[in-house]
Amino acid sequence: MSMLSAAGISGVEVDSAGTGDWHAGDDMDRRARAALVAHGYRPPRHMAKQFTVADFASRDLIVALDRGHEARLMHIAELADDPSADEPDVPDPYYDGPDGFIEVLRQIERACAGLRDRLAQQACSPPL
Repeated sequence: MSMLSAAGISGVEVDSAGTGDWHAGDDMDRRARAALVAHGYRPPRHMAKQFTVADFASRDLIVALDRGHEARLMHIAELADDPSADEPDVPDPYYDGPDGFIEVLRQIERACAGLRDRLAQQACSPPL
């Protein structure tokens, strides 16, 4: 069960995309999959893709995992004339050992919990 489902939040689609095309079409890194499985997740095959200008129009919230990605998203946003990005830095564990993927998973879980709580609060708030 996802954090959103456990909080009674439905109708939210979660997606991911990279800011570059170097892994487009690939499954997730085997170490990332191992970290997820070891912590109770059952990830399906993942097809990596690159974030594009058109993606701004089809998403309500875009989260950048580090300042480098944020800068790239801001550049893409300028092309879309729709600046939109969030901040927290999550390190890229690609060149680290398996523990790096576990730490990144923990950071992402904490951030997702915060986003979940924000969405739950908005869902319970009366419209203005």
